Amino acid sequence: MIDLSVTLGSLHLRNPILVASGTFGYAREMAGTVDFKCLGGVIPKTVTRQPRAGNKPPRTVETPSGMLNAIGLDNDGIDHFIAHHLPYLRTLPTAVIANIAGKNEQEFFEMAELLGQQPGLAALELNLSCPNVAGGVDFATDPAVTRRVVGQVRKVCSIPLLAKLTPNVTDIVPVARAAAEAGADAVSLVNTFIGMAIDWRRRRPILGNTTGGLSGPAIKPLALRLVWQVARSVQVPVVGIGGIATIDDVMEYLIAGASAVQLGTVNFYDPTASQRLAEQLPEALAQLGVSSIRELIGTLQVDGR
Repeated sequence: MIDLSVTLGSLHLRNPILVASGTFGYAREMAGTVDFKCLGGVIPKTVTRQPRAGNKPPRTVETPSGMLNAIGLDNDGIDHFIAHHLPYLRTLPTAVIANIAGKNEQEFFEMAELLGQQPGLAALELNLSCPNVAGGVDFATDPAVTRRVVGQVRKVCSIPLLAKLTPNVTDIVPVARAAAEAGADAVSLVNTFIGMAIDWRRRRPILGNTTGGLSGPAIKPLALRLVWQVARSVQVPVVGIGGIATIDDVMEYLIAGASAVQLGTVNFYDPTASQRLAEQLPEALAQLGVSSIRELIGTLQVDGR
């Protein structure tokens, strides 16, 4: 028997395959494509306190082995999420992890308290690091701010917490450590890398927001290194994000130290990927002669260290 279950603090998942916020809609859009009971969990689109129209277009541009996006957290606000999306999400046969972003610390506390009172949510992911909105990365670039936000959210919300961090810092370890010490059950690594694309003939940026977040296979080596680095330095589980599209990618992240992974950009060009990778996990574990995911996590062998 192969045991695919994983634990992120007090959050228990049937397997480590999650889908990243902003790439899976509110799950309803994927109902005809993915069998949700095959997944460890779904993370619907980021929700903000008030409705947001998002950034002006163009909002996405394809890049070599990836994409830039500057959506700007387009959503109808938390009241609409609770009234219109959460009833459907509660019916899903998998863990549902809500994702929130505040324009200030107070909004994080208010939304976390509100969602913590709602039935049907397995956990809450704090988007501390969206690069496409004003101030969007401020909460995850300073360990003191990260500690304060996560700590206050922990006081008002009893469900498991994931802190989603930015790679756009000099050293991510102190930020991850601050989140863990403040009460996060896990840290999600990483959000997108800030980049840009230029139309040189027009001498203009292609994205309406000028810059955007780079995701997809292009960032995998960078994200993988950060997961490995943080997993060796903090006492809470790490959720790996960045360029995951194949079973090899999943296994690399697990061995680097991730306890679970989130699939993002791949959902746009292969919406069946999450189910396919979940179904391929048992065979991959069998190839290594192990019977559980836990036997793999953080087993990378580095000579001399």
